[in-house]
Amino acid sequence: MHKSQLAGFIIDCKTDDLDAAAAFWSMALGIPQRGNDGSNYITLDTDPDDYHIEVQQVDHAPRVHLDIETDNVPAEVKRLEELGAKVVAKIKTWVVMEAPTGQRFCVVRVQRTDFAESANTWA
Repeated sequence: MHKSQLAGFIIDCKTDDLDAAAAFWSMALGIPQRGNDGSNYITLDTDPDDYHIEVQQVDHAPRVHLDIETDNVPAEVKRLEELGAKVVAKIKTWVVMEAPTGQRFCVVRVQRTDFAESANTWA
């Protein structure tokens, strides 16, 4: 058995200025930034038990995608494949998938501190 739930949203920005993109989304959503660690991501400072929101620099078309967090990435990927999703790429510790309806999303390790209490349990 494993657990999974919606972790949060990633704002994919095709930009050369990630700091400016994150500043826009920070101000637009009223959520301060945690800072730029030099990676392709800038995390907004949501509460530990709230949805995780990141601004990500990408080389594909801009979009928003969601992350599903899980305590067992391979088991959750298998469950989602059985529902009709397909694996697009395996990257570091997460898997990019595509729903039968075409939307891309990621299956990631646990992100939120309230995960154990709020996640769905799957056989």
